[in-house]
Amino acid sequence: MPLFKTSAEWYEQSSLLLKARPTTARITSKYTVLKPTASKISKRQKYLSKHPKPKISSTGSPPPSTSAAVQDPTEPVVTFKLKTYDPVSGACLQYQTAKAAEVGRLVGSLGRLGRCMAALPEVVEETSVAAAVDAGAGVGVAAPMVEKDVKLVAPVVEQKAGGGGKKKKKGKK
Repeated sequence: MPLFKTSAEWYEQSSLLLKARPTTARITSKYTVLKPTASKISKRQKYLSKHPKPKISSTGSPPPSTSAAVQDPTEPVVTFKLKTYDPVSGACLQYQTAKAAEVGRLVGSLGRLGRCMAALPEVVEETSVAAAVDAGAGVGVAAPMVEKDVKLVAPVVEQKAGGGGKKKKKGKK
């Protein structure tokens, strides 16, 4: 039962497991919010008193620090855990994070993983116009047609120099 260090590793291995066994494998997610007890709060406060917060150096970048030194002792501990499990083979892939920004990205990726479970084809998302141009050029599309498509996809917007303020209303006569 491996616990992966990065979400990319977990996503890759989970997609392989789901492609191999789409009917039996399943993905579960667990979001926990644990409020610290009074003893945990006092332990964290003692730790913070012994290890003061690191000062920012003259270069502007703070030295590496532990997450306990940065976290407020009274804040709750929040974790998000993803598990891909196949009961037939016994494979269990886990990933756990405490980063709020990563949770939204992981929940969004669950939809892509679920497509192969539902026997739907994979959707490859093109994120840039350059990737679309490269894909079109490989098929044998003429260059003028590609440029025309690029202009339709990403039109260039020119802005006028100067401010565009409100127009003054004329008074009634």
